[in-house]
Amino acid sequence: MSNALTILKQTFGFTEFRPPQDEIIHRLIGGGDAMVIMPTGGGKSLCYQIPAIVRPGCGVVISPLIALMQNQVDALTELGVRASFLNSTLDRDAAQTIEQALLGGELDLLYIAPERLVQPQMLALLKRARISLFAIDEAHCVSQWGHDFRVDYLQLNLLHTEFPDVPRIALTATADTRTREEIIQRLDLGAAGHFFAGFDRPNIRYTIALKQNPRAQLLRFLKDAHPRDAGIIYCLSRKKTEETAAWLQGQGFNALPYHAGLPTEKRALHQTRFLREESVIVVATIAFGMGIDKPDVRFVAHLDLPKTIESYYQETGRAGRDGTPADAWMIYGLQDVIKLRQMMEGSDGSEEFKRLEQHRLNAMLGLCEITTCRRHALLAYFDEESPPRCDNCDTCLHPVSTWDATDACRRALSAVFRTGQRFGVNHVIDVLRGTTTVKVTQFEHQQLPVFGIGTELDANQWRSVFRQLVARGLLSVNMEAFGALQLEEKSRPLLKGEVTIELRRDLKTTVARQQTRTPIDNDIDVELWEALRECRRSLAEEQGVPPYIIFSNNTLQAMAEQAPQTIEAFSQLSGVGERKRDKYGPAFLEVLRRVQG
Repeated sequence: MSNALTILKQTFGFTEFRPPQDEIIHRLIGGGDAMVIMPTGGGKSLCYQIPAIVRPGCGVVISPLIALMQNQVDALTELGVRASFLNSTLDRDAAQTIEQALLGGELDLLYIAPERLVQPQMLALLKRARISLFAIDEAHCVSQWGHDFRVDYLQLNLLHTEFPDVPRIALTATADTRTREEIIQRLDLGAAGHFFAGFDRPNIRYTIALKQNPRAQLLRFLKDAHPRDAGIIYCLSRKKTEETAAWLQGQGFNALPYHAGLPTEKRALHQTRFLREESVIVVATIAFGMGIDKPDVRFVAHLDLPKTIESYYQETGRAGRDGTPADAWMIYGLQDVIKLRQMMEGSDGSEEFKRLEQHRLNAMLGLCEITTCRRHALLAYFDEESPPRCDNCDTCLHPVSTWDATDACRRALSAVFRTGQRFGVNHVIDVLRGTTTVKVTQFEHQQLPVFGIGTELDANQWRSVFRQLVARGLLSVNMEAFGALQLEEKSRPLLKGEVTIELRRDLKTTVARQQTRTPIDNDIDVELWEALRECRRSLAEEQGVPPYIIFSNNTLQAMAEQAPQTIEAFSQLSGVGERKRDKYGPAFLEVLRRVQG
């Protein structure tokens, strides 16, 4: 471990490990296996990078995304670590050069995609080389019940049989109890050390609101809170990503679309621009984001409801990896639920899989509708205890107004029952409000005793009632019957008058103005901060790498606060290792001296 601490300081520029990094690294250096659950931004990479450097041989990292390997290798190379990758982007000569470097003991880390790893030729090469460890990144991809399932991951248990003496580490930021058990079983990690660092991301503020005017709500959020920040906006469809990106460009934002239907070259360009430029917004489907190492993403916005809490947690976790304030902002509506259920019903999954997905969607909707602390509910979903209030989510900062909706809910449920549980929400609302539409007349629903018994609420208020009844499991939406509302067993006590119910009151007001959240201290000299950023940008452009690979915002902030005047003082900054001290220290010291006179 003394070697590990030396590398932590000299190479990575940090003075101490965050628990449980030290325990994980100690286990791997000693030849043991590890299963690691650690939140995004918690320092998972160091848990295998340092043991790979300390142990003799090369560490092999199984990574699911070819597109990001170059970025990860660039970051390590900047630190003086001998890293490379093998994937389909390399021509034969380049691949052979890297293979020879592996066999010659000239690499510390080698990144490989899972589909390449399991090929007989690749396995034969690895058996000829000296391997220090195997790191299985994004290990939740092995779970067939998970949200990012990759069939190639199912074969990774061969590492246990083919390389029994090489330690393995499986890492993920997103895994509920069932997914964790499946990772352990499928990767033969029953005897491994299990390390759980928790799921909480205290620097992220969670805000969830009802869809009213989506574009106006998004524009207010961006202009008030993140007018010049990098961020990700998630949409459910490819068409919506392109339309939203084009609209944001018209509003003056540097927005780029990203989805699997775009040409490969365009996707790669947009991802590179997002990583290397500042203030870029990517509007994407879930095809974008896994493994993104950009630390200064200041917000993640959802314009549509994610399918599961696991998806929501992982996608929002791409914000604020540097530990400074970030926002997870989402708007949703009942139509999102209907659309997602249609997609589920049309999938090729088994009935058991569809039932599980339905359960997960209900949990996601429940998170949206709760009136208590969102962070507490989010962490409880992953079986993690937390205080009942976090004071950094919308329901803590602005307590939700509720109302006694017992009578309204009973009338809503009665209307669903009296109309035969065969109709969607809009028709049932027409019946409740006494609106004589063609459909109402066609089915003679104006003759029903529930016709016109809900005129005191407008259509939007009734939609809120039905949405919350669905979220609480008192009603379901039958997609095989074109979105018909149907009663669930849980509704019986309410219909019989045995219980009461309170619902959240959806206010018809615009989103409260939100003060811009900045990752830097207000006490920092703005001129100095911008000069340091410009120095970083210029150096990054020369090197052809993203600015954060030169130095993170946290290191830049420490630079501005401490204002070192000598190379020795500069080397004491967090995030400054020996290589970066020698390579970049003089340039930044010159900026500090020039701006401070």
